[in-house]
Amino acid sequence: MNSTYSITQAQAKFPGLVREAQAAPVLITRHDETVAYVVSKQRMDAIAETLDLLANPAALKALRAARKGRTRYVALDEIAAD
Repeated sequence: MNSTYSITQAQAKFPGLVREAQAAPVLITRHDETVAYVVSKQRMDAIAETLDLLANPAALKALRAARKGRTRYVALDEIAAD
């Protein structure tokens, strides 16, 4: 479960929020509306990598093919032989 804090609360306990964000994203709100997240570096790296892959047309095409079952397993030594 994600924790939620107002901006004022988040400012007062920011070091603790950073520690908490190692386990799960922390939501920051203003007037009961989410305006920001505090996430771990590991989670942010994963998000950035996912966005990079989705921005790559060849990777996106391969992902779509895999979802439709249009891929096949090829052993690494078979690829190296080419």
